[in-house]
Amino acid sequence: MTTLGLGRASAAPRVDADVIVVGSGLAGLVATSELAAAGRRVLLVDQEPEASLGGQAFWSLGGLFFVDSHEQRLSGIKDSLELARTDWFNTAGFDRGADDPMGEDYWASRWAEKYLEFAAGEKRAWLAGLGMRWVSIVGWAERGGQLADGPGNSVPRFHLTLGTGPGVMEPFEKLVRAAVARGTVTFRFRHQVDGLITTNGAVTGVRGSVLQPSGAARGTPSSRTKVGDFELYAPMVVVTSGGIGGNQDLVRRNWPARLGTPPARMITGVPAHVDGRMLAISELAGARLVNRDRMWHYTEGLANHTPIWPGHGIRVLAAPSSLWFDAEGRRFPSPGMPSYDTLGTLELIQRSGHGYSWFVLNKKIIDKEFVLSGSEQNPELTRKDLIAYLASRLLNSTPPPVKAFMDKGEDFVIANSLPDLVTGMNRLAGGNRIRLDDLRRQITLRDQQVDNPFTKDSQIMGVRNSLAYTGDSLARTAPLHKILDPAAGPLIAIRMNILTRKTLGGLQTDLSGRVLGSTGQPIPGLYAAGEVAGFGGGGVHGYRALEGTFLGGCLFSGRQTGRAAAQESA
Repeated sequence: MTTLGLGRASAAPRVDADVIVVGSGLAGLVATSELAAAGRRVLLVDQEPEASLGGQAFWSLGGLFFVDSHEQRLSGIKDSLELARTDWFNTAGFDRGADDPMGEDYWASRWAEKYLEFAAGEKRAWLAGLGMRWVSIVGWAERGGQLADGPGNSVPRFHLTLGTGPGVMEPFEKLVRAAVARGTVTFRFRHQVDGLITTNGAVTGVRGSVLQPSGAARGTPSSRTKVGDFELYAPMVVVTSGGIGGNQDLVRRNWPARLGTPPARMITGVPAHVDGRMLAISELAGARLVNRDRMWHYTEGLANHTPIWPGHGIRVLAAPSSLWFDAEGRRFPSPGMPSYDTLGTLELIQRSGHGYSWFVLNKKIIDKEFVLSGSEQNPELTRKDLIAYLASRLLNSTPPPVKAFMDKGEDFVIANSLPDLVTGMNRLAGGNRIRLDDLRRQITLRDQQVDNPFTKDSQIMGVRNSLAYTGDSLARTAPLHKILDPAAGPLIAIRMNILTRKTLGGLQTDLSGRVLGSTGQPIPGLYAAGEVAGFGGGGVHGYRALEGTFLGGCLFSGRQTGRAAAQESA
């Protein structure tokens, strides 16, 4: 027997459970619920206190990707598995050995096929059977803005869950807590895994540090003071510990070379406990880590005026009317438009030579088009008050969470005239990069295109396309108008920061969630699910995501892996 890291296992290891699950986020809860339903004894281990049960899923907006759903059909959206598959694979751009069993994209592309079948098949019925419901208006994220064979969603597929992220987490938390009450599942909070225990090449347990009890509120940093050691043994270990988005050192270390030098300043979209520790620990046990440089960072990040975790940022989900400029005040070309292509816009920002950009809009646009991502930024939806939520979207007044950022957010400039707006932008950013005459010229040229039904401006075409969809016209897109129209004012400029968020690469797994080693063979006893596995296979999204697919990836990979581990341990 050997242990990885400091210390050695005892000569005659005990068996504390049938399965140990490391990480109590959404994927961990789903996997644990499946194992418990099969009668397995599970130890659910997490370094955080119980207050953070559910992990990052709790803070999410709760968007889910469905294909040809009831909500889509009600809205007249024609979707199909074939169309979704075309969109997914064109967006993912799998190019690292998708047909080679040793390729980094081999299992990732196969997980993508299975996930698409799930999203077009039993996913919605399964979740509805657990009590989940969705807003009837389907969102249109990642529209692409390029040709038909380029990245992006051809149709709206972003389904908002009533209850947001907590509403997605809730059914699985209930199932796991019921299993705890039955004695099938045992929580081990404040247990930080420092190594995997192996016996004759098989993973047989975990060891680590017992951390001092913590009363830290959900999302806030908890103490890392060690008060003891632990070893726990089971024939199987399932790693569901999340990604690296809260660890900017790891983000910078793995930053893709194709995007140049990482921005000097980034804000953070996930709590500090999303630290990526288990990736290195699993790799030390022989796991194969693939697609390290694939990550999903948002380009529309706001510094939170009331931060919960260090560097706390909030993402803006904007519709397509705001004009997007680089730090020098140059309007981005396609696909640099709100809601179109996150990675494409990140590439444009990186080429600009600055780590931030600007939205320029007006009150009429912000009232209708701004949604802030996250459960705490959408209180009506989080408390499942659909009427209040729809009223907030349909009344054409500034939603209170957005108004709070306008009043208190450090990235906002509001002015009644363009000269005053430019003065404020330059004061906020430091220097005089924005030139009034140049900014006025670009906005005026755009505004001139509004005067007739014909245009060569691709963003105005996009606004009209958006308004042709009833859901966007009702709740997400302002009527087409001139940015400089005084009746639509005041003018608003928002400094948009790069916001770290999701890890798209990870531990390579087969379709049962078994972690593969350097030879491409499964490591006995070791499984992984969720973001630590790139949401399945080590990178189910490839280079880009279609959105609504992160929580879904936790749900699907947690379910697949939990069921496979339950079957193997029968």
